[in-house]
Formats: sequence, C-alpha cells, structure tokens
Amino acid sequence: MTGTALGRTTRYVALGDSQTEGLGDGDDSTGLRGWADRLADLLAVHHPGLHYANLAVRGRLAGQVRAEQLGPALALRPDFATVVAGVNDLLRPRFDADEVAGELDAVFAALTAQGARIATLTFPDVARVTPLARPLGPRVHALNSRIREAARRHGVVVAETADHPVVTDPRLWSADRLHASPLGHARIAAAVAHALALPGSDASWADPLPGPPVRPTALGELRWAAGFLGPWMGRRLRGRSSGDGRTAKRPTLLPVLPAGPVPSPGAAEGVVGDDNRPVAPR
Repeated sequence: MTGTALGRTTRYVALGDSQTEGLGDGDDSTGLRGWADRLADLLAVHHPGLHYANLAVRGRLAGQVRAEQLGPALALRPDFATVVAGVNDLLRPRFDADEVAGELDAVFAALTAQGARIATLTFPDVARVTPLARPLGPRVHALNSRIREAARRHGVVVAETADHPVVTDPRLWSADRLHASPLGHARIAAAVAHALALPGSDASWADPLPGPPVRPTALGELRWAAGFLGPWMGRRLRGRSSGDGRTAKRPTLLPVLPAGPVPSPGAAEGVVGDDNRPVAPR
C-alpha cells in the first residue's frame, strides 16, 4: 500500500478496554461490533485474506492491558495492531499520567520490536460530553500529551480525535456517555483509517453532524447520574469492575469475512454501516 502507514497486512490484533471491545455498538446478546471490528472491515477491502483478533476486555486499566493482553498479542505475531487504553485509569481517584503512559510505552515497544505497525488515538475531553466530569479535563489533556510522546518514540500512528468538536456531539455517544454509539464507533474507525492513509479515507469523519446537537439538561444530568454514574461508583467502592470474569470476545485470529462494497471511511453517516454485523463468526 504505497503512500500509507501500512505495508502488506495479514494479521491485525486489537488491544484495549471497553471501547475497543465495542461497548455501545450492539450488545452482549446480539454481539458487539465496535470501531476495531469496523476498521478490520475497512482494512480487509485492501488486504484480502486479513485475519483479525480482538483481545480487548471492558474495565481494563492500562497496566492490565499490558499484563493480560500483550503476551497473547505477541504470540499472534501481528503485522498491525491497535492499542487504546487509559480512560479507565483517569477515572480512578488515583491517576498518574506518567505511569499510564509507561504501560502504553512498554506495549508499543514490545510490538514494534517484533515488527508490528501500531495505531492509537487521543481522547476527547469528557467534560465536553458531561459537565459533571469537568474535573477530569486536566487528566485527559495530560494523558493525551503522554500518548503523543510515547507514539513519537516508537513510530506509532496517532488518530488525533481529541480536539475536533464533533467528537463531543451527544449523538456519537451512547446513553452512558462513556462509550461511543454505533455512529461514534464508525467515526473512530474512519479516523484511524484516515490516520493510516487507507485508500478511500479522508478527513470527513471530523465533519459536524447535520443539525444542532441536543445538549444535556439539568434533569438529564440527574437521570444520567442516577442511572449510570451511581452504579459505576458503587462498583468502584466494592472493588468490582464491569470486566470481572470476562475474557476477550475474539482471542484468536479469524478471517474477516467478505462484506461486499464498503462505503468510503470518511462518509459522514454510517461509515461502514450501523447494522451491528460482526466481521466474522464469534
């Protein structure tokens, strides 16, 4: 793929937490899709025979991604990997941006040493998604800065999603405001495809959605706090995680099934479709 950030790609492995697992795009009954599955579809158009594994598990901290997913990822010998983690860390009372970045740096180093090309992304300011999260803003900026530094050291491609206004449009987020909606996952996949200079990709993933976004009201904030923030805090106080007892949804490399014509990754709506179709049998 001349002119792109990738050479011939036959094995793609995704590492991370709930966002990479696909929460917000499908459900546990019908199956989760998510941006990494969508990106695999886009890659397969230009890399026939692509095999894809997704090792991400919801609730995982950056250190857990390194401890639990790096070894299996290396064993799969990917020529391309995505590594996205750190949001669960910044939501904890104790947060050290340098410590989190150190975990990501170690994952970048190990995978690139084995010859894999890597892509990651920066995170939007969650205070622009829900005002109650305003105290987390400086943490997000600190983490993004460290991610960029680690990426530069290892030649990792960064999809810069942090500063585009559209990424905080409520329509790109699920009801819990922690995970992307199907359209949000489609936009993330398109952003990564554009950062990789995948043929057919462009910057239209960052275009605003038609019409004004509906911003949360005070009543909506209270309902969100009762329905999502309260239960989340309860799990933290009990030392529980949404990922307790869970394993990766796609731990081995499986072929990405032919999907027929795929719209341009930069299409403003439904980048690769919002039908929750998995890329291969689970």
